[in-house]
Formats: sequence, C-alpha cells, structure tokens
Amino acid sequence: MGRRNLSGRKAFGIDPKRAQRYNLRQARYDALAHDIDVLAGKAALAGERLAVLDMGCGKGAAAMHLRVRPNFGAIDIDATDLGEKYKLDTSLYRCIFYGDLTKGYPELPDASYDVVICEQVLEHLLDLEIPMASIGRLVKPGGRAIVGVPIFPPPLHLGRRYLVPIFDRLSGHKGKRTHVQAFTLANFKATLLAHTKMRFIEARGFRIISGGPLRPLEELRWWWAFNRWLGEKLPAACVEVQIILEKPVS
Repeated sequence: MGRRNLSGRKAFGIDPKRAQRYNLRQARYDALAHDIDVLAGKAALAGERLAVLDMGCGKGAAAMHLRVRPNFGAIDIDATDLGEKYKLDTSLYRCIFYGDLTKGYPELPDASYDVVICEQVLEHLLDLEIPMASIGRLVKPGGRAIVGVPIFPPPLHLGRRYLVPIFDRLSGHKGKRTHVQAFTLANFKATLLAHTKMRFIEARGFRIISGGPLRPLEELRWWWAFNRWLGEKLPAACVEVQIILEKPVS
C-alpha cells in the first residue's frame, strides 16, 4: 500500500479542490488507479499497451489519478460522457466520445478494452440492463471492469428509494436529486453479475464514516489506510463500493 511522499494540500497530491491530503471521497480513484497501474506495468513488460475506457468520466478524476502513476505512459485512455458539461484535459485521453449510455454506445466495438471503469454513474440511471450489459460487451476476454456506486445497508435502501421522494414532496423540497437508484452491496452485485455476464473478483468499500468532526483526520495517512482496510473487510457497511469483475476468456 506504499505511496510516494505527497506535498501540498491536495487530495492524494492531485486534486486541489479536495484540500485534505487523504480525502476519503477521492480514495476510490486512488484505489482504481493503483490497480490499473499494476496492469499497465504488466502490459509494458510484455511490450503492449493497456486500453482503458472511463465510462461516464465526469470531471476526469480517474485520468488525473492515473497520470501520476509510474506506468501511465503504457495506458491509452478513452472516455465517454453524456455531453461536454465539464472541461476535460484532453491531453490525458486518446479519444472522448459523447453519447447516451442507456443506448449502449453501439459505435464502440465489442471487446475493445482491457479495463472499463464505470464510477459513480449507474446510480443516476433508471434503466440498468443496457448500461451494465455494455460494460461486459466492451471488456476484452480476460479483461476487467471496475464499477462503483453509493450503497446503503439494508433496509435503509428502501427508505431512500421509497420514503425520501415522499418526504421531498411533502416538505416542498425543490432541489433535484439525481440519484434514482438505491443499492445495497448484495443487490448491486447480483444485478451487475446478471447483466454483465462477468466473473466476480472482489468488492471493496469506502467511507463508513467521514467528514464533519473527523475531517481533520484525512490529513493523516494512517486514517486513510485504516479506512481502506475497513472497507475491504466490511464493504457492505460503507457508503461507497467498488466491485471488480473479470471477463471469462471462453
């Protein structure tokens, strides 16, 4: 779990908008960047390049975390998103494709990527079958997907799904909630496996408790390391989870 020394008040030395050095909201990107860097290192030793798709790239956090890794030079990153909402550093990407994930990105060929990232996207979509099937379709045989969403411990997901919209209407809540799904780890894993047709490797969680009076602890490496350890042991108790999948070779 070693990391280089970090300087400046940036999340993992990367994101100036997250002032805490080990900001737990960014830990998921640090984790996926570590895993992809390892795969890129293996590809480089074989004289190959690692093809990565960041599905629903948003502000480009995944690419920003990857670019400081030792094997970034062996990675070709493509990105997709719904539209040009954010200004991306285009130098980090081989290609950026704008389109509707619920339509499945038919323009992208099957089995094109060694790794597909889909981080903090699926909770915004009503229809999950086509987006999840597209993850499985785009991964090469033997390749991996890293898929992350917010989760709730049961039965709190039922309250978020059914009661919160009622309370919003009764209270006159005017803000638009963009999360239309409410997952537990178990139902997210089951749905993902059913639609991607991929093999489960592991689940890891992030942020059981963060922010508020505990925010100063996010300056300390041991607090980040403890949360990573806890998230690996008790992913279902966290508020965010990543599931790692592998596509069968045959």
